[in-house]
Amino acid sequence: MSRNYFGTDGIRGRVGEGVITPDFVLRLGWAAGQVLANHYKGRKQILMGKDTRISGYMFESALQAGLINAGIDVGLLGPMPTPAIAYLTRTFQAQAGIVISASHNPFYDNGIKFFSGAGTKLPDEIELEIEANLDLPMQTATRLGKARRIEDAAGRYIEFCKGTMPWGFSLEGLRIVLDCANGATYHIAPNVFQELGATVDVIAAVPDGENINQDCGSTKPGKLQQRVLETGADLGIAFDGDGDRLVFVDHKGEVVDGDEILYLIAAYRKRYGGGCEGVVGTLMSNFGFELALNKLDIPFVRAKVGDRYVLEQMHQRGWSLGGENSGHIVCGDVTTTGDGIVAALQVLLALSNEGGATLHELKQGMHKLPQNMINVRVTGKVVLEGNEVIERAVAAAEHELAGKGRVLLRPSGTEPVVRVMVEGEDLPLVSQLTKELAEVVEKALS
Repeated sequence: MSRNYFGTDGIRGRVGEGVITPDFVLRLGWAAGQVLANHYKGRKQILMGKDTRISGYMFESALQAGLINAGIDVGLLGPMPTPAIAYLTRTFQAQAGIVISASHNPFYDNGIKFFSGAGTKLPDEIELEIEANLDLPMQTATRLGKARRIEDAAGRYIEFCKGTMPWGFSLEGLRIVLDCANGATYHIAPNVFQELGATVDVIAAVPDGENINQDCGSTKPGKLQQRVLETGADLGIAFDGDGDRLVFVDHKGEVVDGDEILYLIAAYRKRYGGGCEGVVGTLMSNFGFELALNKLDIPFVRAKVGDRYVLEQMHQRGWSLGGENSGHIVCGDVTTTGDGIVAALQVLLALSNEGGATLHELKQGMHKLPQNMINVRVTGKVVLEGNEVIERAVAAAEHELAGKGRVLLRPSGTEPVVRVMVEGEDLPLVSQLTKELAEVVEKALS
């Protein structure tokens, strides 16, 4: 069977449209239970958590029914960050973990992501087998599974996050504003930072099922910037709806994105943490980030956009640090997936070793280059490789940049567009080259 359902980040869509319906989710639970029970030995138990969007209640019940019908015991975690489900799946030695979430998307979207018993993404072959089982008639197991609620799940994860810091680490005296995106970190993140000693001001932590990511969180940090400036806080931290992404805001109200966060962690490890073997970014990572790592003699490679591809490169190279400029940061020596709270603590650890330097001062070691992007609409299948007209235009643009910038042409995975991006030190030149390249691409692909 062809790969129709699972994308790079699980199954996602508009609730009630396409595949994201209660009936489909029921069958998915049964199909996943059948496959996972055959692949992973031991107790037939799967943990399941969700973010705060209202449809999560419906899909939680449907998945639970399908899994129980397949003879699988279900551990219900309730609203929990995605990385918490990965951690707890390992801790409870479950066969798999399931997250019901659409991450940073609006409340009317939802999705389902699976973790293996090791807290990593499911292998492609297992996802394909689950897809194939969706076409089979659903049968009731001889021994039905049972469901139980894991009452101490939040406390376990809070202690795990705190435990990623060195013994005696304290945030005493630090004033932090937290933006929880009305999402899954609302009852986790404030406790973590308060228990480590910080003075915490919390916004967007009253979820109602429909306000997740609504004008708040890591994709819309405007209210966080305003609150930091109003209160005179030292910094702010914004998570996305399921807690696997973050951005910082410094005391001047400036956003510190994923590239800068990765730089700060890598630079700290290079200076104080015994070294940094290398960093994995993506095709969208700012060229200034690459140049800053080069100055520190830290190797850098780019993966395709998507945390799955970042993790693949990290595993292949044996590196422990990688992520995306969106704020999805993976600290592989601490956990198995992107984790907003863990990454935030890593930055605060770096800050604590800089003798009173502010986040604004610390980020100055990296200078982001101006970046310009134009989306060129296309029809039909897009083939860029081997198109001589486009390749000549790209080569000419790269020659003009003279090694002080880069060009990227990337077909979108979700829209009928080709993203034409240029980075460089000279903003007028960057804008001019982007426009010229976009015109070439539009004509060549029309």
